[in-house]
Amino acid sequence: MTSCQHPTAPINRRQALASITALAGISQFPGLAAIVRRKPKVAAIVTDYRNNTHADVICGKILEGFRQDGGVGPELELVSMFTDQVNDGDLSRSLEKKHGFKITGSIEEAITLGTNKLQVQGVLSIGEHGNYPFTPDTKQHMYPRARFFDAITETFRKTGKVAPVFNDKHLAYNWADAKQMYDTAARMKIPFMAGSSLPVTWRKPQSVFPIGTPIEEALVYGYGGLEAYGFHMLETMQCVVERRQGGESGVESVQVLRGEAAWQASQQGRWSFELLKAAVAGSDIEIADEKLIAQVRSPNSAVYLMKYRDKIPVTGAMIPGVGGQFSLAMKLPDQEDPFVSWFQLEDKKPYGHFEYLLRAIEEMFQTGKPSYPVERTLLTTGILDRVMHSVANDGISYRTPELAIRYQPVEWPYANQAGGNPYPC
Repeated sequence: MTSCQHPTAPINRRQALASITALAGISQFPGLAAIVRRKPKVAAIVTDYRNNTHADVICGKILEGFRQDGGVGPELELVSMFTDQVNDGDLSRSLEKKHGFKITGSIEEAITLGTNKLQVQGVLSIGEHGNYPFTPDTKQHMYPRARFFDAITETFRKTGKVAPVFNDKHLAYNWADAKQMYDTAARMKIPFMAGSSLPVTWRKPQSVFPIGTPIEEALVYGYGGLEAYGFHMLETMQCVVERRQGGESGVESVQVLRGEAAWQASQQGRWSFELLKAAVAGSDIEIADEKLIAQVRSPNSAVYLMKYRDKIPVTGAMIPGVGGQFSLAMKLPDQEDPFVSWFQLEDKKPYGHFEYLLRAIEEMFQTGKPSYPVERTLLTTGILDRVMHSVANDGISYRTPELAIRYQPVEWPYANQAGGNPYPC
């Protein structure tokens, strides 16, 4: 993921609280009212721990500070780690010696430290990167997130206690596993969060889209692989459109069109080329209309068409050759110009957007309450599963009654609001 470099120094929890409460128009943030001084013990369950993997840019910030330079970091203590794979360039073994946490032979041991009791106050499940197969038909990456979750919850059952769990990125590569994970967490009353760093990264402009605002149509522009980066694009979209009037109602249908079919759908009024232009321009990309149209018509392009149950049309435009950004544009009633928001990412280690994801995780581990709804990630996981099936089946449109997922958004600060000053681009 490429964007601009963040030059500002990290802030501590007290500074973040002061910045948040000083924001005009921002209501209180549950759980942030008290500065908690305890240091919860954390177990990390990871697929692969090499430089720049998600394990590195999340766990590394617990071990070596938010900027991974020995400076200030979260009030968390990493005490154990299970690594599903140990590949060339592995960092976990040297970090174990340096920091004194325990690498274990099983997920259960990481959570119990070899006893019959729960020994941690939080579990990080990071099933991203590593050498894992793809499904033969839909080409979905078969990361073992559901297997990790099953082992975590089985350990909870054995100990008779639960701890908050964070699942990195989408819940699972397929809908059935994701729904089972969600239902199990609800049944066992496990505080559960998931997702990527996009909802908490920097935004330009900083303007907030108020909860309860009506919208007519939305489009999010993204780049990269249809699944791995498609999820980032969907979360960029969902963390804003969930704030529309009435809250989240779920998705009625999903279809993916590619190349010429994608362009013809725009000409038929099924999605807005004007919103795509606004989203691209909003991320400081200059491109002539003719070239942008040519890129939409490329066989490598993909347009995700989603109709929400409240009849709002939402589009995800994965258009190659334009620029590596995530940006959203929405048409609002009685407003000529669309609402545009560019989601900015730091383009090299320590990838500071993960700092703000970790701050949300830290708050859940401190308070025992999710910082924002896991239903957001359940919904985007379900959309993504249907996206990959539509791609594999020549653009079939899928009705999605299983995605009648309702929830209300919450106020949770993204980087600009949490004290991370916007960096120039």
